[in-house]
Amino acid sequence: MASEKVETVVAGNYVEMEREEDGEGKSTTSAAKTSLSKIFWNGGSVYDAWFSCASNQVAQVLLTLPYSFSQLGMVSGILFQLFYGLMGSWTAYLISVLYVEYRTRKEREKVDFRNHVIQWFEVLDGLLGKHWRNIGLFFNCTFLLFGSVIQLIACASNIYYINDNLDKRTWTYIFGACCATTVFIPSFHNYRIWSFLGLIMTSYTAWYLTIASLIHGQVEGVKHSGPAGLVLYFTGATNILYTFGGHAVTVEIMHAMWKPQKFKLIYLMATIYVLTLTLPSASAVYWAFGDLLLNRSNALALLPRTGFRDTAVVLMLIHQDVFHYFNKIIFLLCFITFGFACTPLYFVWEKFIGVHKTKSLFKRALARLPVVIPIWFLAIIFPFFGPINSTVGSLLVSFTVYIIPAMAHMITFASASARENAVERAPKIVGGWTGLYVTNIFVVAWVFIVGFGFGGWASMVNFVHQINSFGLFAKCYQCPKHKV
Repeated sequence: MASEKVETVVAGNYVEMEREEDGEGKSTTSAAKTSLSKIFWNGGSVYDAWFSCASNQVAQVLLTLPYSFSQLGMVSGILFQLFYGLMGSWTAYLISVLYVEYRTRKEREKVDFRNHVIQWFEVLDGLLGKHWRNIGLFFNCTFLLFGSVIQLIACASNIYYINDNLDKRTWTYIFGACCATTVFIPSFHNYRIWSFLGLIMTSYTAWYLTIASLIHGQVEGVKHSGPAGLVLYFTGATNILYTFGGHAVTVEIMHAMWKPQKFKLIYLMATIYVLTLTLPSASAVYWAFGDLLLNRSNALALLPRTGFRDTAVVLMLIHQDVFHYFNKIIFLLCFITFGFACTPLYFVWEKFIGVHKTKSLFKRALARLPVVIPIWFLAIIFPFFGPINSTVGSLLVSFTVYIIPAMAHMITFASASARENAVERAPKIVGGWTGLYVTNIFVVAWVFIVGFGFGGWASMVNFVHQINSFGLFAKCYQCPKHKV
């Protein structure tokens, strides 16, 4: 009977036991504090995971999607969002399957993860060996490093269009210091309130862009000439690939769940919601401003800072009220998205220097600070919000969250015995194991050829063009000339 219990262990049950033990023998005051902490701080439910995925998936990239539409054209922009949204959900599902497989195997061996956060490279190590671990570690850490850089660049870019008294480089200095406070957030368990607020802010921003663009109307002589060339076309496509490749933190989010085996469809549900934000906002802004977006990668750069021009006075007041509070919302959203991107890097660094299991929050926070410095520095060197997204998408995201998970899944379950003993069976909706392998092969081939191949070529050409046009350490990228 004991061996049967070991064989049927379900990943994550120990967390439920831990929570029950923590609740025993506490005073009323302590219990009240614990309850309050659970409400705002200690999340691990299916809803917490959904909020984390939805708020983290698009974030600041939302503001560059109209730019991608100007490169792709309206029809291609919509189709690529739907296509990569579905593909991203599929590979997130594969990552979740591999995580549950790895964790279940380890827990059968009585491995305790109570003071250890499982990460993607460890899943690859446990299932496929050290070579896969090293590949996964390189791509994942590099992607998360530049993902954090992009969030910091976006912070400076966004706030500049609200308050242009300071240039973007100065805002980068300021936000780098502010975002460094994320070192005090222990893990994704503690992002409950931040995830909720992040999704509210992202939703607000998306609908603000949509409504403001529709009310503004089309600019005089608007042109919609996209796609205007292969370089622009594939650059726009890889930015969307990057947008729906935000699941480099999937394993960390799953590990924060009380029952991670329930994650399977969460990312798909999050993607469906995100599409209700990205499709209307990108379409509306591109409809209103057309080719002007080709030289303005941040949609906020084209929206007026005054009232709704010819609309009713009430709407003007609402609009002014919105702008009054928009800078505060931008700051909060920047803090949250930077934390999501950077927290997995904190974990890797903690493990490297041997403080990951330290219970002192202050010691861990102090140890994490060196991680922020290179991010800060790179954001100042490459302030190209928009073009850098496509470059990271083609060279890093293509492997990190599309090609590697699909290949790892195929190799892990290559043998008949592995498929027979798999914790998660192949879904019947895709045709069982045969359909699953066909889908994975398609993902690998498509992303390697279109995402990495054509996308890498186009994004690098565009990135070099930005360097030649603005130079490294640009003081105020794409700012009006009189402000530079």
